[in-house]
Amino acid sequence: MLFWIFAALILHAVYVFTPTMLFFPTEGVSRHMGGRDDLPEPSPVTGRARRALANWQESLPVFIVLALLAVVLEADATLGAAIFVLARVAYLPLYMVAIPGLRTLAWVVAVVGLLMMAFALV
Repeated sequence: MLFWIFAALILHAVYVFTPTMLFFPTEGVSRHMGGRDDLPEPSPVTGRARRALANWQESLPVFIVLALLAVVLEADATLGAAIFVLARVAYLPLYMVAIPGLRTLAWVVAVVGLLMMAFALV
């Protein structure tokens, strides 16, 4: 389980830095040095990366709680954790390229992984 917790934390860094890295080529590093009060509208891809990050920030706490409960209770929720993390790996690029239906499928698979983790605790 610890592997999947650490994998999720690495994935968190990817989700956080992706929108910023997409923004740098068009606006430059100096735009991020101040208060960022006057940032222009993001490109469609950057906007999708930001929305994917917001969605990730909603699901990561649920995953962390379930994973830590699995460790403390010595429950085997590894398969659900793996499904969640791998589905969320797929979710970011699928959201960014805007392939209809596939982003939603990756999200649903991730939710199934969370449900599997929850059921492993009971």
